[in-house]
Formats: sequence, C-alpha cells, structure tokens
Amino acid sequence: MAFAPLHTLLTWLAAAVVLLCGWVVCGFARWTAGRLPVRWRRLLVGAAGYVVLVLFAVVFVTPFLWMLVTSVKVDTQIFSNHVQWLPTVPTVRETVVDSNGIRKTSYVPVVVLHIGIQTRRVALLADLEHGQSRVRELGANAQIEVVPTANITPVRRVEPQWHNYPDALRSFPFWLYTANTLLICVLTMAGTVISAALPAYGFARVRWRGRDTLFFILLATIMLPPQVTMLPVFLIFRRLHWTGTFLPLIVPAFFGPAFYIFLLRQFFRTLPQELSDAARIDGCSEVGILARVIAPISKPALATVALLAFTSAWMDFSGPLIYLHDERTYTLAVGLLAFLGRHGGEWALLMAASTVITLPMLVIFFFAQKTYIQGIALTGMKG
Repeated sequence: MAFAPLHTLLTWLAAAVVLLCGWVVCGFARWTAGRLPVRWRRLLVGAAGYVVLVLFAVVFVTPFLWMLVTSVKVDTQIFSNHVQWLPTVPTVRETVVDSNGIRKTSYVPVVVLHIGIQTRRVALLADLEHGQSRVRELGANAQIEVVPTANITPVRRVEPQWHNYPDALRSFPFWLYTANTLLICVLTMAGTVISAALPAYGFARVRWRGRDTLFFILLATIMLPPQVTMLPVFLIFRRLHWTGTFLPLIVPAFFGPAFYIFLLRQFFRTLPQELSDAARIDGCSEVGILARVIAPISKPALATVALLAFTSAWMDFSGPLIYLHDERTYTLAVGLLAFLGRHGGEWALLMAASTVITLPMLVIFFFAQKTYIQGIALTGMKG
C-alpha cells in the first residue's frame, strides 16, 4: 500500500489547521458581534473584510515580488540555504570557465580575502575541491590565485544586479518574439470583439424563435474543457495546412468565443429597449443599431472583452507550443520555454525575462482597471 509523501501530509495538515483556526475565529467574531452595538458591529465587519483582503493580496503578490527580487540577484544568493529577500551580493565582471570548459564573460561575487592580518577584496571565480577557491584580485592584469575557502568572507551590501535584464533580453530574440506576440494579440482582440458583439446583440436585442434554446446550447459549449477539442481542432488545422503559421491562433477568434458572447449579451440586456425601437422607427438596420447606438454606450463591456482577449492571447502557451514549429514565429511564452532550455541554470536571467514578459499585462490592467471593473460590474444587471 502506497502512502503519500511526508511533505504532502504536512501540507494537508497545515491546511486543516488553517481552516480550523478560521472557523474558530469566525465563530468567535460572530458571537462577539452579536453583543456589540450596531455601529461597532459595522466597524468590526469592515475591519475584518479589510484584513481578509490584505491577506489574499499578500498571498497573490508574494510570488511576483519573489520573482522581481530574484531577477536582480546572483545565482549564488538564489540557491542560498537561507531566504534572502534583498540582493546583497556585489559583483564584478570577469571571464570564467563554465562546467563545459567554455570561456565566457559573467558577473561573479566580490568577497573579502583574509591573509594574516591583511584583508583585500577579490573576485570569487570558482569553488574548487578540498576547501579551495579560485579568486582574482580586483583591478587590471591581476593574477588568479587559489586560496583556502575558509579565508573568504562574503561582502554584504544592497546591490541589485540590473545587468540581468539586458543580459536576459540579449540571450534570445526578444523583440522578434514580442512583434509576433503583438501581431497575434491585436488580431485576436479585434476578431473577438467583432465576432462576439454580433451574436450577443442578436441574443439580447432581437426577438426570434429558438433564441433562448440556441443560447443555452452556446453556453453548454463553455462546459467543454479545451483538452477535449484540442486533438480534433489540431487535425482540422493540419488538414488545412495551417500548422506552422499564425492562422490557428488568430482565425478561431473570428468565430465568436462563447464566454465573450455571454458577457456582452448580459450587458446589452441592461440597455433600454426603447433605444433600439427608436432607431428602427428611423429606418436604421440591426447592424446600424449595433454600430451607431449600442456600441457607443457599451464601451466598458467592449473594452473589458478586448482586455480579456488581449491578455489571454498574450499569456497563451499551449496554442503556440502546438502550432508554431519555427523559432522565428515563436511568441514570448514559447520563447521563454526555449530560453529555459538553453539557460536552465541561470535562474536570475530567467526571472528577469519572466518579469519583462509579465509587466505589460500589469501596466495594461493598472491603466484600464476602472473600465475593466465597470464592465464586469454592469454585466448581468438587467434593467
């Protein structure tokens, strides 16, 4: 009989303890709130809500902060036995020999070498066997020395390794992958907004027989996991000779994703029907009503769909991995995987590249969060 690993059992035990503590705290808060005045009760509920939100924020922000801090560290500090949040290892640029015997230029830590009563700062080139280390004194034309590792002490001061970012971006064709990703994202965003708005308008604003039944069938397709349709869709695109091109990543967006149709349909239903009736009386067609009346007052919902479609295309990994075979057509997500295969041991550069790829999504959401939240909040409110 197989048993779960110890760390898995400890994880489940910790989760159970957290849930039990949460249940006890909630019960105590409920018991206490029932004996307080209404004013204090509201303050207590508001404070508890902010505490919960802060805890969730810490849980979601901590991995990103760890990635950001790791991107400006050296590898020796990343793999330290102790958790170190700040980059406290100064470095110097030196020519070193890697494990494959290839000479390359890299940044190595600066340490203090103790020889008798004298101390001097040297560059730590490599750790050797039998408690020895290879070092070089700072300065031009300095000789390489082999000294006891016990005579070396690290230098501690906050010194971010900003060179990791240009080094990471030079390690793979970043700008080519960015152009490929932007091309796919822009076309996918445009196709999604157009193809979702048309059927959403038909389901929300036009009365016709079988409308609700067809809409229910459309919603049922959301229940299908992508893994179910992945192989049939791949066979279709291969029969069309589209594999190896951007078409399998762009064309499906022009056929109305079910979730975005549902999102826009719910928003369109909140708009007064009198607007459409007045436009029909003036002789406007249904497409004209959508373009001239509904779309201008639905900018929050359309912007939300555009933002979600752009973000989904930017972060898509499985699609480009399946359909793109030439490295010149890679997107940033697949390019990051290729970077990991070539520079798997250089985790600081990997974190720097990951940060650069993630930052555009954070910037877009930061500036568009008002429109995004407004579009989500108004969706589903039937007027």
